[in-house]
Amino acid sequence: MRETLAAEFKLTPADRAEMLPSGKQSVFDNRVGWTKTYLDKAGLLGTVRRGVYRTTKAGKAVLIEQPPRIDKQYLKRFDAFQQFLAVQHDDEGGEEADDAAVEAAAATPQEHLEAAYRKIRQKVESEVLQAVLSASPGFFEKVVVEMLVKMGYGGSLRDAGKALGGTGDGGIDGIINEDRLGFDAIYVQAKRWKDNTVGRPTVQSFAGSLLGKKGRKGVFITTSTFSKDAQEYVKEVEANAKIVLIDGPTLASLMVDYGIGVSTESTFEIKRLDSDYFSEE
Repeated sequence: MRETLAAEFKLTPADRAEMLPSGKQSVFDNRVGWTKTYLDKAGLLGTVRRGVYRTTKAGKAVLIEQPPRIDKQYLKRFDAFQQFLAVQHDDEGGEEADDAAVEAAAATPQEHLEAAYRKIRQKVESEVLQAVLSASPGFFEKVVVEMLVKMGYGGSLRDAGKALGGTGDGGIDGIINEDRLGFDAIYVQAKRWKDNTVGRPTVQSFAGSLLGKKGRKGVFITTSTFSKDAQEYVKEVEANAKIVLIDGPTLASLMVDYGIGVSTESTFEIKRLDSDYFSEE
């Protein structure tokens, strides 16, 4: 795809060799990547598999319209893209600001840097989730096992892998230890769904299986989302069983947090003045 675009825009070798300030990636590759992400989030482009993309029905309608320019401002007419720009960050208690909002707020350089980091992370999380969805069910199981072990559950990869390697029993995919000493058990259900929302009946079935085995702790992991009814049901049974729901975006965020399926591209170290060092008292 990059080669086709480079030929279309008649880019020279010097154009393609221009690097970002970090020196880790070319400007061209970086812009192609972000363009793909924006078109995907607006619902105009879909991923068939790695390196293969398809124009969606909405995308074909845009091509028929032939707008003079497709940029972020144009894409804001699509609700899905608006939601992409307004991702909630629990630790901030508010919406992520886009470029224009950051400029309007006269943010400090550090705020600009943090805003840029959030945008990059959001892109990486989106790519991670897409990669999980494109992988095989067996690979998804491997991701679940590795994530739980990295978070401190299940003991070793081997132990957790054995615990979750079965075919499922009564709505339960496996049982892992809460810690290495095995003081308590956590029941696990994992579903690699792309479009189907996990509803209350599915979660209720999992809870019934958990309680039927006299379990009190469970985690339900999916690559899709949970319905509002499913989330409310988990609160209703909290007195009898603690069930944690991990949807696709949360799964991707945890994978990035624990270094699963990602690698470090650049590291920036922010320095500040050490006033104590200059104190002569």
